[in-house]
Amino acid sequence: MASSKKSIYSALAANLLIAVTKFVAGVVSNSAAMIAEGVHSVVDTANQLLLLLGLHQSKKKPDVRHPFGYGKELYFYSFIVSILIFGLGGGVSIYQGINHIIKPDVPGNPTWSYVVLCSSILFEGTSFIISAKEFNKLRGDQTWWRAITNSKDPSTFLVLFEDGAAVIGLFIVMICLFIGHHYHLDYLDGVASLLVGLLLVGVSIILARESRSLLMGEGISQQTKTRITEIVEHDTDVLKLMHILSTYQSPSEILLMLIIAFKPNLDTGQLNEAISRIRNRVKDEYGLIHFVIIQPDIYLDKISPDVQTYI
Repeated sequence: MASSKKSIYSALAANLLIAVTKFVAGVVSNSAAMIAEGVHSVVDTANQLLLLLGLHQSKKKPDVRHPFGYGKELYFYSFIVSILIFGLGGGVSIYQGINHIIKPDVPGNPTWSYVVLCSSILFEGTSFIISAKEFNKLRGDQTWWRAITNSKDPSTFLVLFEDGAAVIGLFIVMICLFIGHHYHLDYLDGVASLLVGLLLVGVSIILARESRSLLMGEGISQQTKTRITEIVEHDTDVLKLMHILSTYQSPSEILLMLIIAFKPNLDTGQLNEAISRIRNRVKDEYGLIHFVIIQPDIYLDKISPDVQTYI
C-alpha cells in the first residue's frame, strides 16, 4: 500500500501543476487539443483523490453492518475512476475534437503550447517512471500484462495506465500541433483532441474490466486452490475437500469457505478440533486469508468404485 500511495501522490502533484498551465496555454493559443489535455489532467487529478479516498475507506475497521470490513471500498472507487476517465476524459476530448474538425478554428501562437507540452512531458514522464518502478517491484518475474491481470490492488496499475496514457497523449498533441502549424492544417488540432479521447476510452475500458472483476468478487488462483486442497486432504480426519469458495475483500484480505467431508466416526469435539486445526494451517501458510469458514458435509462413495456422489 505504501508503494501505491507513493505513485498516487507523485501523479497527483504532477497533474495538479500541469492542469492549470494547459488551460492557460489552450486559451492563449486557441487550441482544442490543449483544452482537451487540460480536461485530461483535471480528471486525472480527481482520480488520484478518489484513489486516496478509496485507500482510506478500505482501512476502516469491521462493524455490525460490515462484519468483513470495508476492503471493497477500494474496488468501488477504482471502478468510479475508470468511468470518469471514459466519460469526462475521453468523452469531452472526443466531443471537442469532432467540433474542431467540423469547424476548425485558426490557432494562435503555439509557443506557449510547446512550452507547456514539454513541461508536461517532463512531469508526467517522471510520474510514470515512479509508477513503473513501484509496480516493477510488485510484479516479480511475471510479465507486465500478467502482473496487471493478476494484481488485486487496482491503485497500482490504475496510476500506471493513467500516466502512460498521459505521456502518449502529450506526444500525440505535440506531433499534431507541429504538423498543423507548419503546414497550416487547422483541423489537425481537432484530430489530436479526438485521438486523445479515443486513447482515454481504450484505457478506461481496460481499467473498468479489471476493477469490475475485483468488485464482483474475484477469487484465488487455481494454484492456490490446489495447495489448499493438499493441506486439507492431508489431515487424517478428512475424507475429501469438496468445494472451495473464495473472494478478495481487499488487496490484503481473502474470505475463504471450505466445504469438507470429514470421517463419519468423529464426535462433536473431534470435529471441532479438526476444523480449528485445518483453519490454522491454511491461515499460517497464507497470510492474506483472514477469514476461513469451514462447513462439514457428507461424502458418499457406495455406488461403485468409479462413481462418487456428493451431498
